[in-house]
Amino acid sequence: MALDPQSPDWQFDRFDDGSQRIHAEVQLKNYGRFLEEYTNQLKGVEDALDDSVGDVWDFTLDPIALKLLPYEQSSLLELIKTENKVLNKVITVYAALCCEVKKLKYEAETTFYNGLLFYGEGVTDSSIVEGESQIQMGRFISFLQELSCFITRCYEVVMNIVQQLASLYTSNKTASKVMETTGVHFQTVYEHLGELLAVLLTLDEIIANHVTLKDHWIMYKRLLKSVHHNPSKFGIAEEKLKPFEKLLLKLEGQLLDGMIFQACVEQQFDTRNEPTSVSKNSTFAEEFAHNIRTIFTSAESKLGEPSEIDQRDKYVGICALFVLHFQIFRTLDKKLYKSLLDVCKKVPAITLTANIIWFADQFLLRKMASAAKVAEKKNLQSIKIQRETFLQQKSQTLSKEVQSYYLFVSSWMMKMESIVSKVQNVDKFAEDLSNRCSIFIQGILYANSLNNIVRTTMNLYMSMQKPMTKTSVKALCRLVELLKAIEYTVHRRTMVIADSVYHIAHTLQYQALNSISIAKKRVISDKKYSERRLDVLSALVLAENALNGPSTKERRLVVALALSVGTQMKTFRDEELLVLQVVLKKLDLISELRERIQVLCNCNFLYWHRTIFPIYLDDVYDNAVDSARVHYMFSALRDCVPPMMHARHLESTRVLLECFDKEIMDVLNEHLLDKLCKEIEKDLRLSVHTHLKLDDRNPFRVGIKDLTDFFSIKPIRFFNRFIDVKAYVTHYLDKTFYNLTTVAIHDWATYSEMRNLAAQRYSLSMTEAHLPSQTLEQGLDVLEIMRNIHVFVSRYLYNLNNQIFIERTSNNKHLNTINIRHVANSIRTHGTGIMNTTVNFTYQFLRKKFYIFSQFMYDEHIKSRLIKDIRSFKETKDQNDQKYPFDRADKFNRGIRKLGLTPEGQSYLDQFRQLISQIGNAMGYVRMIRSGGLHCCSNAIRFVPDLEDIVNFEELVKEEGLSEETQTAARQLDAVLTDLTRNSAEGTEYFKMLVDVFSPEFRNSKNMHLRNFYIIVPPLTLNFVDHSISCKEKLNKKNKVGAAFTDDGFAMGVAYILKLLDQYQEFDSLHWFQSAREKYVKEKNAVVKQQNVQSTNQDEKLMQTMNLTQKRLDIYLQEFELLYFSLSSARIFFRGDQSAAEESQERKEREGKYSVWKYLWIMTHQKPDIHCAVICNCCILTAVQCNTISWVIITALGNIIFVIIQFKHNRSPSIVGK
Repeated sequence: MALDPQSPDWQFDRFDDGSQRIHAEVQLKNYGRFLEEYTNQLKGVEDALDDSVGDVWDFTLDPIALKLLPYEQSSLLELIKTENKVLNKVITVYAALCCEVKKLKYEAETTFYNGLLFYGEGVTDSSIVEGESQIQMGRFISFLQELSCFITRCYEVVMNIVQQLASLYTSNKTASKVMETTGVHFQTVYEHLGELLAVLLTLDEIIANHVTLKDHWIMYKRLLKSVHHNPSKFGIAEEKLKPFEKLLLKLEGQLLDGMIFQACVEQQFDTRNEPTSVSKNSTFAEEFAHNIRTIFTSAESKLGEPSEIDQRDKYVGICALFVLHFQIFRTLDKKLYKSLLDVCKKVPAITLTANIIWFADQFLLRKMASAAKVAEKKNLQSIKIQRETFLQQKSQTLSKEVQSYYLFVSSWMMKMESIVSKVQNVDKFAEDLSNRCSIFIQGILYANSLNNIVRTTMNLYMSMQKPMTKTSVKALCRLVELLKAIEYTVHRRTMVIADSVYHIAHTLQYQALNSISIAKKRVISDKKYSERRLDVLSALVLAENALNGPSTKERRLVVALALSVGTQMKTFRDEELLVLQVVLKKLDLISELRERIQVLCNCNFLYWHRTIFPIYLDDVYDNAVDSARVHYMFSALRDCVPPMMHARHLESTRVLLECFDKEIMDVLNEHLLDKLCKEIEKDLRLSVHTHLKLDDRNPFRVGIKDLTDFFSIKPIRFFNRFIDVKAYVTHYLDKTFYNLTTVAIHDWATYSEMRNLAAQRYSLSMTEAHLPSQTLEQGLDVLEIMRNIHVFVSRYLYNLNNQIFIERTSNNKHLNTINIRHVANSIRTHGTGIMNTTVNFTYQFLRKKFYIFSQFMYDEHIKSRLIKDIRSFKETKDQNDQKYPFDRADKFNRGIRKLGLTPEGQSYLDQFRQLISQIGNAMGYVRMIRSGGLHCCSNAIRFVPDLEDIVNFEELVKEEGLSEETQTAARQLDAVLTDLTRNSAEGTEYFKMLVDVFSPEFRNSKNMHLRNFYIIVPPLTLNFVDHSISCKEKLNKKNKVGAAFTDDGFAMGVAYILKLLDQYQEFDSLHWFQSAREKYVKEKNAVVKQQNVQSTNQDEKLMQTMNLTQKRLDIYLQEFELLYFSLSSARIFFRGDQSAAEESQERKEREGKYSVWKYLWIMTHQKPDIHCAVICNCCILTAVQCNTISWVIITALGNIIFVIIQFKHNRSPSIVGK
């Protein structure tokens, strides 16, 4: 039901609040914005397709190509229409046969040649497995069957052509003639017949040169015999084997025995059904020979000349036709035979396809054995010598030819660019078209010459198994580049060439029509009527009709066949006929310009010569200036891909493609990209480290290699990828710098500088590593020290006051140091988790060292002396004023030396001192780790304003109602801040942990021999002081080996071991340092007193001796004082003011008080009545043990607890007053 707009429910719509207008304006603005954006997009598309841009095509980037080949859907029957029915039939038959030959030739070149050539490829020796050969041949049988059918069809076509020609040129006077053939020579038909015979000849050569195919065929036949003996094992019915074996025998006889061509020419051309004989037809024989001679004469004059186009292919066909003529008629034209052989001296070899090279002399000798007598042996020998001479001369002249062709092709390319870029002048249109036509044809001629040189030279070297020099290889590669440059140029100007070709073809057709028209008028003007004249006139009309249309292959074929009839009876003057032939040849070339260029510039033969690729890449690397030419070579290698698609011996052609792709990429990486990467890296490293003077970098002496040209190369297209040299090198440097920075993070500044240099010098866009950077004075990494702590504690000396480790000795002119800042940097790099791991490693190290320590203390020589010293001290301590005698320690020190010395001159006590120093160094390292951790945390949290009042970010974020992700981030920030605050306020007591873990074992009764340690400390200190003075004295000497100014590891180690053994009090009871000080002060006073006595004698030498003695005593006294201070400082770390019993008592009291209060609180909840008085008494007893203030506090605390309990149980607190 429709709503009434005037109903009361809709009355509010009448009120206009302006919202609709505002909404409409917004929509209008959006629509306007859309139109503006769309216009800009269209403008961009228009600019991209503009004439100035679109005229230049890119061979590697264009997804499409323009095919210029003329095409129409008219059949031959529609094209060949005249009033002369007989002529129509003759031309139609020959035109159909010629078209069939072209189709068969195309099928052979694309499918069968490539299928045979690539058989066995794509399988490396390492990847081949047993039975793979038979499997490949099994896949290939169907291909061979198709080839057999193809060859049978070729035989039929050859038979038909020969019989059709024999029917036309009959010598049988009784038989009726089809048409008058006097002066009529269908040269085109013979040329096509020669092309088809050349196809069969090529198939023979491919199979004859294919060793792998024959080997696999033999292996496959053996396999078939095995199957024949036991068919059930292979699941094959026995009745199917015999037909299959017959098929294989047929294929072998037809294809693999090298009889494809021979079987064709030995066909029985005379048939019973045909009224005319072929072999006995003298007219046909004469016509056949005449056409061979005519074709040879026209081809031979241009062979090896710059104007050569397709004469080599025609020469192969001529030789094949010569053999066919000999087989049919058994007559030999000796003069022509010698002429054919003489061509071999001019053209030593001809490439049939890919790497298949053909020698005409050998072919003629094989196929015409009876005619071999005609050819002189000297002549045949001279052909072989000429072939070898050709190679020698070619290797010498190749470089000059490259320079010549480089100039020719460059000049041609410039002409191409100039003629296609300038605007055509209407007044000189014909002249301009003629000029363009000449330049286009010149490009074909250059491409043909280059193609012949490269293919013939490479294949001849391979066929004769002669090695090529590097110079020859480089020259041939240059010629390949020129070939592809011609193809690139034609493609670049496809649009302009397409337009020009259309006009040029029309101009040439007009010129041909004009010539035919003149001849036609000449025929018509003669009033004498005859059938022959009628045939000529009909042929000229047919040629005119064919030329009035697109210049397709069919029309041009019809024109050629028609003119074979139309040129008889001197309808054309000689000069007119010559001009017409030139025009028609130009028309052929221009109509097939793009196709001919593609065929001539096709470098698929490089697949068989890919071993030259490494040499080529080395040359490109050495000559970086013109490195962009590598595009041409990769374009040539891409030509190898389409033929591979016809391989049938593999499961998929993808296997062959991937194998080729991998091979080429491996060579490219090895010979160009990797070398380039390493050279760039080397250059950057040497540039950054110039201050080290590692290499002579003077460009005037060592030369300079500019590699920047490589980075201006556009990405190279190969298969389905683009190889970007710049990106490859950038990725390599990024990866290398990143990996090396992770290994040695302290080198981050060096690699950062190398990145900047790469950007400035080579324009490489490097990626930042984004690794946690380290300072330049990073020092040794904590991880490195941790892994080699045994080496570290032996090679570094510890300074207690400055918390610094100094390298003991170094081969450099400086000593490395490690301080808190270095450790903090390492912790910042690796995280705080590394601290516990480091302490754990230290614990493992201490275990091993304490085992050696225990063995030393357990030694009978040491233990007996120590027990003796302890007994002596106890007996004489009252006499010595409770001090350990200095002489006793000195005697112990000397006595140990009598036990033996190491090869370095160290006593057992020296080694024991070193052991304790290493233990002390390890403890110093632990102390530095803790300090570094606190330093790192404090640096991390220094931006927090107030550690006592840190804002809770999660609560603030929740209050603002921000997203869940933000809340998660805030929660993590709070956790990080909490962790940092806790870590900065307090650190783990690693010393306490290391004391607690070892002390139970040290204080165990089974290790009583360790309890003697405190008595060995005095001799140890004497040994240490002697060693320390010796090290300090070496500082002022030239040979500073063994020099040192600090070694607080000893004091740290002694303090730690005394703590583990709980022998601070025992050691203090010796008053050793006081005894040593008194001894040196006493000696010093004696010296001073003696100086005063001797001062009156004025004996200078004696005074000098006393001064030196006093100085030595001062040094010893000073060293003892320093050791005492260091040991006192070290004891603070281990709480040396308390014994183990005192520490244990303090811990128990702390735990006991906590337990009492906990017990009272629980009991008052269970039995308040009974325990109220007990609580008060406990509070009073506790308070009595404390001072007055504590007494008040504790009594008050007891009363409060009592009141709480009473209220909880609803009792009156009357007892509180008591």
